[in-house]
Amino acid sequence: QPVESGGDLVQPGGSLRLSCAVTDIDLGYYAIAWFRQGPGKEREGVACTLSNENDHAIYYKDSVKGRFTVSRDNAKATVYLQMNSLSPEDTAVYYCASRKGYLYPDYALASRSYDDWGQGTQVTVSS
Repeated sequence: QPVESGGDLVQPGGSLRLSCAVTDIDLGYYAIAWFRQGPGKEREGVACTLSNENDHAIYYKDSVKGRFTVSRDNAKATVYLQMNSLSPEDTAVYYCASRKGYLYPDYALASRSYDDWGQGTQVTVSS
């Protein structure tokens, strides 16, 4: 099961780096995605790094392009989400989720594509 960390309270314009650690798997064979659910909002896919069967392709939700960067360290079995220029609209519980093998790119940020989910980490952007 993925385990998220790094959530915190940050001021608007600030940065955070979230981590998603996975155990007992070879991370290279897995797609890892970041989702978030803000207060009163539906869960949405934010960013993902796909498995080696997808050549580790990366996708982002439009609203975070240029601000968020997802990366993976297969040797450390960890995926990161670097978040810059944060705004109050980014306030949410952030989850990471995993799925083994190939994934059709059209479904890369769909929650139903992923099998194992972490417990989430809270990100609050406020002055």
